[in-house]
Amino acid sequence: MATIPEPKLIDRLLSVMENDIVPLTREGVAKGNKVFGAAILRKSDFSLVIAGTNNEIENPLWHGEVHTMKLLYEMAPEDRPAPADCIFFATHEPCTLCLSAITWGGYDNFYFLFSHEDSRDSFNIPHDLKILKEVFTLEPGGYNRENVYWVSSGLMAGIEAAPEVERAGFLARVDALNKTYAEMSEVYQANKTATEIPLN
Repeated sequence: MATIPEPKLIDRLLSVMENDIVPLTREGVAKGNKVFGAAILRKSDFSLVIAGTNNEIENPLWHGEVHTMKLLYEMAPEDRPAPADCIFFATHEPCTLCLSAITWGGYDNFYFLFSHEDSRDSFNIPHDLKILKEVFTLEPGGYNRENVYWVSSGLMAGIEAAPEVERAGFLARVDALNKTYAEMSEVYQANKTATEIPLN
């Protein structure tokens, strides 16, 4: 059973998304990139190590999660905590490329806000579920969310389990993020044919 995030962690991950990832994503989307972003935090105190966003216009492999790891490894080694000491956060449930990158990167966990279904239905980016089905013959939700490499969890599971007072505040913030990402998605969708991203 996947770990359900506690309210303190949910609050912190939403703050990182609101204050650190969204500004980067706005800039990226304006250049033609998708809306996906990520961040790496220390487990010990939830401090931010690095935040990043999609950069597929430079390289189609620079998905939000992969590009964030790339930026991490451009930092000085002494500033980079070990993956085992980190929380990995993705704004959207990672695709198969990013699931593999998180695994190869040595992270034993990841959290996300928007699901694969959200990516398909709300953001008109169906590739995650399509690749799971076509390449791996998996239905939505068919991969192991807890395995020998990592445990994953959607923030919404923790929000739904949170005490009512905290839950209401979290849901309001998620609603605001939904609106922000819908706006960014409209910009991306309006301009995506002008880029060389293979799976746009």
